[in-house]
Amino acid sequence: MSSTEIQNSGEEPCFRLEHLPGKSPYLAGKSPHLPGKASPQVNNSWDAPEVTANGVRDIEDRILRITGYYGYKPGYSSHRREEGSDSHAETPVSETSGNGTAYQTCANTVLKVLGGLLVVLCVSSSWVGTTQVVQLTFKSFSCPFFITWFSTNWNILFFPLYYSGHVATTREKQTPIQKFRECSRLFGEDGMSLKVFLKRTAPFSILWTLTNYLYLLALRKLTATDVSALYCCHKAFVFLLSWIVLKDRFMGVRIVAAIMAITGIVMMAYADGFHGDSFMGVALAVGSASTSALYKVLFKMFLGSANLGEAAHFFSTMGFFNLIFISCVPLILYFTRVEHWGSLSSLPWGYLCGVASLWLVFNILVNVGVVLTYPILISIGTLLSVPGNAAIDVLKHEVIFSVVRLAATCIICLGFLLLLLPEEWDTVTLRFLTTLADKKTEEHGEELTESSVHTRSRSRANGAVSIPMA
Repeated sequence: MSSTEIQNSGEEPCFRLEHLPGKSPYLAGKSPHLPGKASPQVNNSWDAPEVTANGVRDIEDRILRITGYYGYKPGYSSHRREEGSDSHAETPVSETSGNGTAYQTCANTVLKVLGGLLVVLCVSSSWVGTTQVVQLTFKSFSCPFFITWFSTNWNILFFPLYYSGHVATTREKQTPIQKFRECSRLFGEDGMSLKVFLKRTAPFSILWTLTNYLYLLALRKLTATDVSALYCCHKAFVFLLSWIVLKDRFMGVRIVAAIMAITGIVMMAYADGFHGDSFMGVALAVGSASTSALYKVLFKMFLGSANLGEAAHFFSTMGFFNLIFISCVPLILYFTRVEHWGSLSSLPWGYLCGVASLWLVFNILVNVGVVLTYPILISIGTLLSVPGNAAIDVLKHEVIFSVVRLAATCIICLGFLLLLLPEEWDTVTLRFLTTLADKKTEEHGEELTESSVHTRSRSRANGAVSIPMA
């Protein structure tokens, strides 16, 4: 029956419903016709059935058309399915790439930590070996300044070794002269000159020689454990000088660490009384730590930070300065009979080369380790030389430590560890404690909620009714 026949028969008129864009005229799942009335047959292009590529009518498209889905277009559902299949196909790739990146980051961190632990062991072993071999050398050759001068000359090899590593690991090769000039920027934009060489290298070379010479003199008076523990006080002296000279940030915990270091020094001197070789050995070890701290603070003040190539250049430059200008001092000591070593053939070249090579390895590991791993691990490696020397002194030399010396060593090591705390350690610690307290509060609140729900359920089960108080 057509619409004209319906109107002439007196029945209710049926209006044609147009699909309005932007608003759905019907609810999903509802019929657009009045209840109890026959559906009029309206020939409309909008009512035309859609046919898929296979000649089969798409049921989902018909449902979307009948329900007046906003923005409906023929083939919309199949298009969405294709997009969904593409998105699902792409999602595993993105997740795989994200997982791969996270895995690579974790692997790099693990490798860096493992490499750092290996560097820590090598640093502590090389420093312990240097100290023990020096003491063995003193049994047949007690000339500390000659040992210092001979070992410092080996620093010349630092830059050639660095350049060999550069050639082996870098595709873009540079000549030794080009690399040397590039690393000379540590001394200024003009590079290396005779004036800069004398001005910049001389004070650091003197401090370097004095530090090592005082350290060796202390080893003639004290055990290796005591000297290595007292040398760890240089970290506290670095902080005090940086705070006074460089105006670094004041930290209360580092002041406490410096006080602990000074307390350990006093206890170490008091262990055998304030007299004799023990007191002199403590003074020499503290002098070595002080000159080492002054060396590091002046380096930071005048030269700033240096990369591995610049550090290699600097060490080799100090080796050349030592060979050219400080070689006269061992000769003076030889002719004045202060350090008389006899003929060159009678020198213990094996021990001397062992000390020099271990010292060079220690310096290389300290500078390379800062680049390859975390700097704090290098400091921990230096600290581990104290228990390493203590183990050798007890097992091999049968040294018996007094209670005062052990307490002084422990106090100095504890102060050294406090000095390794980062500047923002207090803020990070408070944030961590606050987060931990909030988490405990949330867990306690959840437990109280669960217990209250359980109590209410039991009350309802027993017929009890809770009346709220006004």
